[in-house]
Amino acid sequence: MIAYLGRRLIQSVLILLGISLITFALLYLLPADPVRQIAGRSATPATVESIRRQLGLDQPFLVQYGRYLWNLLHGDLGRSYIQRSEVAQLIVARLPATLLLMVGAIVCELAIGLTMGVVAAVRRGSNTDQSLMVASFIGVSAPQFVVGLLLLYVFAVRLSWFPIGGYGTFSHLVLPSLTVGILGAGWYARMMRSSMIDVLRQDYIRTARAKGLARVTVLMRHALPNAILPIIAMIGIDIGILMGGIVVVESVFGWPGIGQLVWQAIQRVDIPIIMGITLVSAFAIVLGNFLADIIAPFIDPRIKLR
Repeated sequence: MIAYLGRRLIQSVLILLGISLITFALLYLLPADPVRQIAGRSATPATVESIRRQLGLDQPFLVQYGRYLWNLLHGDLGRSYIQRSEVAQLIVARLPATLLLMVGAIVCELAIGLTMGVVAAVRRGSNTDQSLMVASFIGVSAPQFVVGLLLLYVFAVRLSWFPIGGYGTFSHLVLPSLTVGILGAGWYARMMRSSMIDVLRQDYIRTARAKGLARVTVLMRHALPNAILPIIAMIGIDIGILMGGIVVVESVFGWPGIGQLVWQAIQRVDIPIIMGITLVSAFAIVLGNFLADIIAPFIDPRIKLR
């Protein structure tokens, strides 16, 4: 276990290092000039060059990247060019809202997707199976802003069950989580159906049925724990995606998460914020996959960490 954790730690550091290098290089090659955004249109060339020197943007690429890594090792994500605040503080301020939406969305994805997948697998080839798979395809294909606006119109405007937007209470969380959850549920349903069908063909399922165990017991106790293993890996990926923020959903519902912050940063070419949120999202994906690997052996003892 210790050797495995050590290898995974080294791999994680290398992955994050590679992501930081690629992201920094792409932002360095951008045709847009962040100094012009800071200085304004009326700034003189002398003012622009002065700001460029102050920010160290006149240095070669390797010098800039090396300085960024050195600051990163000391926990410094940099300072926003536009907002004049520490990037870490800006991210931490938006983090609670993002985490709340992430948890709510994953709960909705699992509740809807796993239920659809299991029912479709059990009734494979029936009208129910086909209807659920069509519904999952529609959920995956539907644009988020369309789903969000439709939910707002029905449940907030017409029925007045939930607030139109904002943040702070459980009622504010329901519609944004459901919007994200409907999209993810389609993927989970299709994955769960495929995995469950494969498991239901196994010999130990036939043996459990031959022993006279109830159908629900066979499904919940023997089939589901093995079929759910691919879903755990998907959750690890979802954590990183949702941590990066969902710009469309946050905009539709006025949700003050990281997505809005990074979108504003992209519009203003605020490189420190873009780098900071990219690394936080990458770290979340790495951490999510690591936790998924750790949890898997507890669900299926046949899996060994090596």
